Amino acid sequence: MPTPYEKGNHNQTTEWSDCIAFYQELAQRFPQVLRFEQIGVSDGGVPVHAGVVSADGVFEREQIKREGRPVFFNNNGIHPGEPEGVDGCMALVRDLCFEPARLAALGRTVLLFVPVYNVDGCLNRANTSRVNQDGPEQFGFRGNSRHLDLNRDFIKCDTLNARLFNELLTAWDPDVMVDTHTSNGADYPYTMTLIHTQADKLGGELGAFLRHTMLPHIYAQMDARGWPTCPYVNPVKDSPDEGIAEFLEVPRFSTGFAALHHVIGFMPETHMLKPFADRYQSMRALVDVTLAFTVAHGEQIRQLRAAARAHDRRRSHWPVSWKMDEQNPSTFRFKGYAAKRSPSLLGNYQRLWYDRSQPWEQDIAYYNHFPEDVVVPAPRAYIVPQAWREAIERLQWNGVQMRRLETATTFDAQYYHIASVSSRPHAYEGHMFHDEVQVEARTGRFTAQPGDYYIALDQDNARYAVETLEPQAHDSFFRWGFFNSVLEKKEAYSDYVFEDLALHMLETEPALKTAFEAWKAANPALLTDQTKVLDFIFEHGQRHAEPEWRRYPVLSVF
Repeated sequence: MPTPYEKGNHNQTTEWSDCIAFYQELAQRFPQVLRFEQIGVSDGGVPVHAGVVSADGVFEREQIKREGRPVFFNNNGIHPGEPEGVDGCMALVRDLCFEPARLAALGRTVLLFVPVYNVDGCLNRANTSRVNQDGPEQFGFRGNSRHLDLNRDFIKCDTLNARLFNELLTAWDPDVMVDTHTSNGADYPYTMTLIHTQADKLGGELGAFLRHTMLPHIYAQMDARGWPTCPYVNPVKDSPDEGIAEFLEVPRFSTGFAALHHVIGFMPETHMLKPFADRYQSMRALVDVTLAFTVAHGEQIRQLRAAARAHDRRRSHWPVSWKMDEQNPSTFRFKGYAAKRSPSLLGNYQRLWYDRSQPWEQDIAYYNHFPEDVVVPAPRAYIVPQAWREAIERLQWNGVQMRRLETATTFDAQYYHIASVSSRPHAYEGHMFHDEVQVEARTGRFTAQPGDYYIALDQDNARYAVETLEPQAHDSFFRWGFFNSVLEKKEAYSDYVFEDLALHMLETEPALKTAFEAWKAANPALLTDQTKVLDFIFEHGQRHAEPEWRRYPVLSVF
């Protein structure tokens, strides 16, 4: 059963219909090896499939989990214009079906795979959207039917695909994930580059295992197979010779999302300027190497993941964001091409280009340490009012355990006052993302209503809850705009009436008067703007305060 790639000129990728028919035929011919089925539909109404390969014919998820068997997850086609993983997975599964020795080598490990994740984009085929890429002849499009990039959607879940992925990963709880991609960026000799779950962010012994054991093995094995691999080339300036930074894959991305579930994630990025055949071969090698490592070390990885979850249950503080250490880079032995600049023929500027006739190899700065940036005290639990159902649904999709209060219950709790927010001026994946968030922790007494949700953090999925419910976390629900309505004051004033009332408020509220005098001293130019003056008094006075305004509605119970 040759794949469409193998039957072609090695510069062609499968169409979606051929891909699905291929797996369906394999599953019919090898029912004791492969189970392949539809798991849902996309926003465009196209079926989304997943498959399971097992050496002993055990496919039931609950049995696999009960037996503590390692699970390796291969996701493909999130960006259908980067399709080598789609074709490579077809050949991998086919080989496992036809070659008994290869199948037996899986042992207790189970292969879970999604053949094409962005099915809408896969059907939108052309040969023009990948501006700098060398092949294949036709390929899919990055956006789905809602024109969204699915590798930015794992937290906000605007798409049906993302909800499916959240539920699939939570249900199967894989130990290692490989999500296949092709990279844009600088020119260099490597065909394969690698993004991995950032080890400091993964944390503890699990992060140390990734950094000191798993990654060195993968790099060594890729080199032995003739595909030297380097970290994803993310230059800190214009070109790699000036240093590269490890990619901080926050939870909007697949590997960052996987980290919220203590899954070791990899995002292999083949180099766009290399021929499609080379990209295919290197991707197949990377998946094979990582799968073999998971088979050999699956029990240890599972133990480390369990230890990480146990550690989370005992936390006194939670890190919710990380920042690159710019002062203490390590080094990486890198092979590159000379970066040069010459006058552009299009405009009056110097353009960058790479001279392949001048290769070089040297140690470059590699910024791969990301210490904790924002750390919050660990609450015993969160209380999420039932009104905020979008947040609650996503918590449920990710297996967060919660209970609904049966009676009105009063709590002494911490809440956040949103001191300031700076948002992007243009839409980012359908949202006005909040890049800068400043909060003030305050305490108060609140009565939660029957039906509100109490989320204790003594549970396996605590990390997902913390990094979505803490507003300052990299990809919190707040940053994605789920709670934007609390930023809006609901009542207004008529200036000719409020002018006199504002004077009375300044006379009767000493704290307001002090704050107003300080504001006037800091902003003398605004004193000619009636709206600015009255807005300050209206927003900072107690006479017409709205308690819910800028109060983040999720409560923390200590």
